[in-house]
Amino acid sequence: MQRNPFDEIEDLFDRMGRSFEESGIGRFQDISLDVVDADEAIEVVADLPGFEKDDLDVSVSGRRLTIAADHEESSEVDDDQYVRRERSQRSVSRTITLPAEVVRDEVAASYRNGVLTVTLPKAEPAGDDSTQIDIE
Repeated sequence: MQRNPFDEIEDLFDRMGRSFEESGIGRFQDISLDVVDADEAIEVVADLPGFEKDDLDVSVSGRRLTIAADHEESSEVDDDQYVRRERSQRSVSRTITLPAEVVRDEVAASYRNGVLTVTLPKAEPAGDDSTQIDIE
């Protein structure tokens, strides 16, 4: 029986991909995003292709916005000659410091076609809370 050299190359790429995933390096993928600082709100647009709405977690703490996504997928192929199960897991997260304080109760987010849009209304700037200090 003659061997197909392309089968060996595909096998090599499969083994390299599994090694990459098992090493944990794949977890350090970053989320591409844009931050727009408008008059009334800050808008963050993040690209998260391949994730479902339920895979996403968005939180605000102080002036920090965290976006995280975790997706696990499994498939089963049944054939006369073999049964194969494949699983993959993809996790990404990113935390950014916002350019202004926001009203956390009014933050809104939407997810359409792999794009997450988070609108963060700006909080009213605090009044001048400085204190005059007498010098002795």
